[in-house]
Order: sequence, then structure tokens, then C-alpha cells
Amino acid sequence: MTKATINWQKVREDFPQLERQVHQKQLVYFDNAATTLKPKSVIRSMEQHLAHNVANIHRGVHFLSESGTAEYEKTRDKIQSFIKAKKREEIIFTKGTTEAINLVASSYVAHRLKKDDVILLASLEHHSNIVPWQMAAEKVGARIEEIPVLDTGDIDLSGYKKVLEQFSGKVKFVSMAHITNGMGVMNPIKECIELAHQAGAKFMVDGAQAVAHVELDVCELDCDFYAFSAHKMVGPTGFGVLYGKEELLDSMPPYQGGGDMIDVVTLKKTTYNCLPHKFEAGTPPIAEGIAFFHAISYLENIGLTAILEREHVLTHYLKQKLQTIEEVKIFGNPKYQSAIVPFNVRGAHHHDLGTLLDQQGIAVRTGHHCNQPLLARFGLTGTVRASLAFYNNEQEIDLFINALKKSLTLL
Repeated sequence: MTKATINWQKVREDFPQLERQVHQKQLVYFDNAATTLKPKSVIRSMEQHLAHNVANIHRGVHFLSESGTAEYEKTRDKIQSFIKAKKREEIIFTKGTTEAINLVASSYVAHRLKKDDVILLASLEHHSNIVPWQMAAEKVGARIEEIPVLDTGDIDLSGYKKVLEQFSGKVKFVSMAHITNGMGVMNPIKECIELAHQAGAKFMVDGAQAVAHVELDVCELDCDFYAFSAHKMVGPTGFGVLYGKEELLDSMPPYQGGGDMIDVVTLKKTTYNCLPHKFEAGTPPIAEGIAFFHAISYLENIGLTAILEREHVLTHYLKQKLQTIEEVKIFGNPKYQSAIVPFNVRGAHHHDLGTLLDQQGIAVRTGHHCNQPLLARFGLTGTVRASLAFYNNEQEIDLFINALKKSLTLL
């Protein structure tokens, strides 16, 4: 599609959940940063597999197993093309972004770093991009050091450079979100990667909030690892991806042991399978993997450029409307922001607001959003987070604003 030909109202019809009611009110779903809704093509794919094509894959010689394997592996080829990786072997299937980060922390960092080596993280990160590194660092005696964050919510690039210089020769790994989940900050990820590489460090990108919104070329970025989840890109839950440069993945020991990740097993010694299967132990979520192919196809059919433009328009409209309410304070003013808007209301607790909005059919996220270090940086305990997707519209934003104003009269 081209921007001029996209009928966004028609796009909404692909998402049946938008038609449902909650508490006798029309659903307004503004919790897309937590998980996205699913289009009919994805739903049909899972139904088709579960109703007619169930069989385990990879090791069977019967028709259903072989056809299931072919369908499942098509998704790997689709992802390789979607993120522009050099080889399909660089695409590792995981349960999601969290497992992908844990895989690298356990298999690369915990086996490569040593005492007093440094891992750099920012307070902007999701807990899933903090805790695994802490666990890995504790095993080897490495240290976590902080990348500073500006009051706008942006990475402090000059501070980042200073930290790299301060721990020159010690920084071995940097992990950073492409787009942050708490404030929707779009980090200057390519520049951050270049600086890390100049300092001799490897770089991992948490792409959970980015991959459904921005065109991605992992070779052009030159990241060492990139992780994302299907469920944040109109796909199913329980399925995700780790991209890694082939030479790095080859050098890493398996993350888990079990079926399919082996070559030869004896009671004395096991040799391991080649990439990507070395990191894919056990029976995978087959229906979800096959459905993910259709999720990516759906996004490609609309076009990520059009999606980003549409979400920019909606986010601008939402922020304009929120700024008309005197009691509302929006947090962060980053240079580049995705469709995530965190805010609080003076005199109101974020949980109370979320409950009152829910009673009016509005789904938003409240709390710390797995961002406790970030909230501590800004002196907060939680926020209300409205996160939009391309299938939302201005009418829903108006309903949300009216519901918010009504909630304020009840508090």
C-alpha cells in the first residue's frame, strides 16, 4: 500500500477485538506497548493449524510433520528478509524478547566477561534489559555502570561518551532499547552502537517497542544482537526472535539442553547442532511461529513507513488534547518519540485513574511499567501510559479525553 491509498477505517475492520464492549462501553484499546491486537489473518492461521495441521516438526517424516516444518521455517526466512539479516542461521527463535536477552546474558556475557569488566545500561531500560545483565555480572564479578539520561528522557550522548572513556578498556558490553517502553524515547541507536564498537564493546538492542514501527536493517545498524517479540507486532504471544551475528552465535555455548539442539548424544558426551537449532531446545510453539509469518506479512502490506507516519499523527493529536487539561503532566519530551505517552494527573493516583478509565471502556496501563529505575530518576512511583497503534483513531482519542475528564470529576 501507499500512504495515499490506505483506508485506516478499513484497516480497523481487520481487528475484531476493536468491535467488543467492556463494561457496556465501546472498547478503546490504548495498551499497545504491552501487547498489540491481532488481525484476522493471524487468527485464521492459528485456527487452521490447530484444527487441521497439528503435528510436531523437524524430526518427522510423515506428511503433516514435513509440511508443518516447511511452514514454520518459512517464518525464519520471512524474519531474515524483514530485518535484513545476512543469513537465516542468524535468526534464533525464542519465547520473546526477555528470553532472547537472557540467552545472550547467559551464553555470551557469562562466558566471556571476567572480574571488573563493565556492562553499560541506562535507567531507561525495561527490567528485562537490566536484571539478566545483573545476574550474569554477579556470576563473573563484572560491574554494571550507568549511561546518564537527560531530563527530556533522552540518552545523554555526551555522558555516554564520558562513561565509555572513564572505563576505557573495561567496557565489554552495552545493551540498550531501540525505543523505550516507559516514555517512548527513540534512541539514536546507530550512533550508540558505533561508539560502543569504537570502545571495543559488543552491543545488544532491545527492539521490542521498535520493530513494528521503524524500518530495520541489522547489517546497516551493525548491532551484534537484536531481540524482539511477535506479540508486540500484531503476532501471537509466546514467540520471539534473537538476531545475532553468525560468528558470535557460533562461539556461544547452548543456552538450554534438550531435543533438537543436539547432534550426537551419548551418556558420556553430547555434541551440538548447528545454527540456528543449537539454541532452540524442545518442542517450539508451532502454531504461533507459523502465525508470525502472517503478522509480518500484514505489517509489510501496510508498510512500516506508513505505520510510523500514522502513529506520529495520532500521538501528536493525543498530546495536544492532553495538554488542554490543566491537571495533566506529560513526562518526558524526547527528541524522537514513538506512540507512547506517559502522564499523571495532579492529585490523582495513577491506579485510581486506570480503574475509572476502565469502567468507561478505556484500556491503558498504569504502574511502573517495569521501569522502576527510570521512575526513580524522575521521582515517580508510577504513571498512566497511553500507547497507540496504527489501528487506533482520533475518535478513540476523543473518547479517551472525555473519559479522563469525567474521571477527574469523580476523584
